[in-house]
Amino acid sequence: QFVESGGGRVQPGGSMRLSCAASGVTLDYYAVGWYHQAPGKEREGVACISSGDDSTYYRDSVKGRFTISRDNAGDTVYLQMNSLKPEDTGEYFCLALPNIDNPYAMCIMVTGSWGQGTQVTVSS
Repeated sequence: QFVESGGGRVQPGGSMRLSCAASGVTLDYYAVGWYHQAPGKEREGVACISSGDDSTYYRDSVKGRFTISRDNAGDTVYLQMNSLKPEDTGEYFCLALPNIDNPYAMCIMVTGSWGQGTQVTVSS
């Protein structure tokens, strides 16, 4: 089970950091993805990190603005979101799977044991 936290309301241009933790699992050996579900739309991967060399993939819409990273203990994966836009509004979910060396492959996952997500609202 994954637990997402850090969401809230922010003005356009603001920043926010989301956290993903998993009970009973050390995320250090897992590929991890962050997924965004805008209101009325399907969930899509926006930032993913591989299980091998920590290579990353970002959806075009967030490149240069979002950064996915792991903490040193391997317990938490973060999504740093800068220059937020109204279209970034929605629910954010994380997912971790073992032995996925291609971060793009992680980002196109559509099935998994999803957590409850964390809501991000970008609005003035």
